[in-house]
Amino acid sequence: MRTISLELPDDLADQLSAVQDRLPELLSLSLHQPALPAELYRSILTFLANAPTAAEIAAFTPPPEAVSRLQTLLDRERAGSLSHYERAELDELELIEHLMILLKTGAVPPCALAS
Repeated sequence: MRTISLELPDDLADQLSAVQDRLPELLSLSLHQPALPAELYRSILTFLANAPTAAEIAAFTPPPEAVSRLQTLLDRERAGSLSHYERAELDELELIEHLMILLKTGAVPPCALAS
């Protein structure tokens, strides 16, 4: 394992010191895992661009990676170990879930998103 020295702003250094035991994991995730909310939005928009029926919208489920990541974030939230960035990611995933609920209930027609 290598040691790397970095110069960081004080506020970022403080944030990193709070998660220093998970820093290799977090760096690896940031380098290898695509931004899930962006991928999820792309998946939903691609789905909607194909003019799905009401039944297809009702049956839509997020990709397994999104479900898994959401569960991980919820577990960390319950454990009280959610970072600031993970909180933002969880908030974004919850917004996406809310959008899908609106679509599935018909509160927002799919064509309204294209306008």
